[in-house]
Amino acid sequence: MTDTAAPAGLDLDKLAAHLSTVGFGQFDGPLSARLISGGRSNLTYELTDGSHRLVLRRPPLGHVLATAHDMAREHRVLTALAGTAVPVPRTHHLCEDHDVIGAPFYLMDLVDGTPYRTVEQLLPLGPERARSISERMIDTLAALHAVDPDAVGLGDFGRPEGFLGRQVRRWTTQLENSRSRDLPEADELHRLLVARLPRDGAAGIVHGDFRLDNLLVDDHDEVAAVLDWEMATLGDPLTDVALLLVYQRLARLDAGFPVSTVSQAPGFLSDDELLARYDAAGGRDVSDMAFHLALAYYKLAVILEGIYFRYRQGKTVGEGFDKIGDGVTPLLREGIAVLR
Repeated sequence: MTDTAAPAGLDLDKLAAHLSTVGFGQFDGPLSARLISGGRSNLTYELTDGSHRLVLRRPPLGHVLATAHDMAREHRVLTALAGTAVPVPRTHHLCEDHDVIGAPFYLMDLVDGTPYRTVEQLLPLGPERARSISERMIDTLAALHAVDPDAVGLGDFGRPEGFLGRQVRRWTTQLENSRSRDLPEADELHRLLVARLPRDGAAGIVHGDFRLDNLLVDDHDEVAAVLDWEMATLGDPLTDVALLLVYQRLARLDAGFPVSTVSQAPGFLSDDELLARYDAAGGRDVSDMAFHLALAYYKLAVILEGIYFRYRQGKTVGEGFDKIGDGVTPLLREGIAVLR
């Protein structure tokens, strides 16, 4: 039996029956669950029998784009990185049978830590701790980019050749599949990205959405776990660096809705300090970031447009989606300005 108060997107009775069938022995009693995060990306639940706790991850409800929200890929990269310098939760059961809870899912350890999302969370810590946390963040990214994909069994995890060109095409396709309004700036930025496409650089493991609130930070201000690997692949690691910079700049952008970014906290590394720290930690050459920054603005704009599309369909879980579409055009304009 299970707790009947199951959150949206999770049928606890079917889940319990499935885990019993496959002999998953980490739970002893009735299951209950709570939604940790939801709607914008993959849904994350804390699952417990009252004594043991694990995390269950599944795709969002409703409109799901092809190639996005791939549970098997996320499970694979987490499993491969166990034992490296990149802290990740230990993975458990992967289920790709849609009949169990309506979507593929996997289970992993619940790691204690704080996902710092706003400047308000960092302000009480003071400038010294905020700086330390931002340093650990960028050191962790450099550690990820130093991992040899072949050495951890991820040599075939992606196709590095032509990665940047495929990224432009991928996010253009994603936009067209989620597009419900006219976005002339998207067409202009796409044209500029195609015209300025650089040659491939040295490949590495790309997280795809690396930022502080996708990390769990422990009480000693160390990174306890890197989460949200749904867009991980092999490719140009500078795409991670550029997207992190764009996230840092969101509060300076007139996005049409309030944005509170951790980079506003006193002591937090500035853009230039972040790049210098990444370089000192053994990261890639960051002397020319224009294309990568423009691509990051484009990517984030497309992600927001996809969330806005799901919101208009009534397929988001949680709050704060009513203004999210207002941020798309400002992001596109910033990308155009970077390349011009």
